[in-house]
Amino acid sequence: MLDDVEAVVLVGGKGTRLRPLTLSAPKPMLPTAGVPFLAHLLSRIRAAGVRRVVLGTSYLASTFEEHFGDGESLGLELTYVVEEAPLGTGGGIANVAEHLTSENVMVFNGDVLCGTDLGAVVNTHRHTDADVTLHLVRVQDPRAYGCVPTDDDGRVLAFLEKTEDPPTDQINAGCYVFKRSVLEEIPRGRVVSVERETFPGLLERGARVSGHVDNAYWRDMGTPGDLVHGSADLVRGVAPSAALPGPVGESIVLEGADVAKDAFVFGGTAVGRDVVVGEGAKVEGSMLFDGAVIAAGAIVESSVIGAGARIEAGAHVRDAVIGDRAVVGAHCELKGGMRIWPDVQLPPHGIRFSADV
Repeated sequence: MLDDVEAVVLVGGKGTRLRPLTLSAPKPMLPTAGVPFLAHLLSRIRAAGVRRVVLGTSYLASTFEEHFGDGESLGLELTYVVEEAPLGTGGGIANVAEHLTSENVMVFNGDVLCGTDLGAVVNTHRHTDADVTLHLVRVQDPRAYGCVPTDDDGRVLAFLEKTEDPPTDQINAGCYVFKRSVLEEIPRGRVVSVERETFPGLLERGARVSGHVDNAYWRDMGTPGDLVHGSADLVRGVAPSAALPGPVGESIVLEGADVAKDAFVFGGTAVGRDVVVGEGAKVEGSMLFDGAVIAAGAIVESSVIGAGARIEAGAHVRDAVIGDRAVVGAHCELKGGMRIWPDVQLPPHGIRFSADV
């Protein structure tokens, strides 16, 4: 149990490339597997035994407090601290420092979906008597990320930029444990990057920076594709969460949704409230926001369908984002990252990718 550890979650940046297609709130509040994305992280923090969480918020900060309140319903004590201007990860941490009291503080990037054992990360921090401990995750292709090599004793050696020939497959997973005394040294009132300033500075002065390395589930939810796949992984139980509004499986269907008996809804699809899925429709691995309509015979794959949007009969939508209240006309075919703006109406047969006419 981590009842002697406090947590900081940095949330509320403008974030995802879905904006402004389907967003009226920060990305951590997007319905993901049936609940706001942030609820999944808070549930895992609570399950690890942490009781007090400080949310460092900026963009649309009031949205978080309106939804989560004081945290009592989650078994948490929530404190909200607002950034008047963007401060970066380090600046955001410094902005909440005066609200912390425990010796060790876990810090989370609110845009990451991760399944690591939080208790194990803290144990590594304590066992190595580290000033800061980073959760490092191994990825198949580290070229898209900066990497973090460690020695045989788990000591972080460097913070390296992206390269075509990375020396390790370990990357920063966006979860840290700080000694509070170290956290309080971060400069306040200005933009600070922990990756480019705080952590390299600690190495330069000989501080102990430890790495907790594992192969846990990890996904940066920075793109619509990652958001869709992360939601599907939550629904199917591939990514852990105690906040799901129903059992894991092929789909989660919220109250008020009407799914035809012969419709195929699978692959980790999240079906929002008052959604209609018509006869013979096929929906795979997608996010259907409240009030969306998938007409008879339509196909939706790995896509986000915004609130109140309509996919008409026979249309095929794949790897796309359909904005709130937009209409995709009958037998249209959209794929490959297409974005349809809110309230846009595509006529029947208006867009096709197939060779047929």
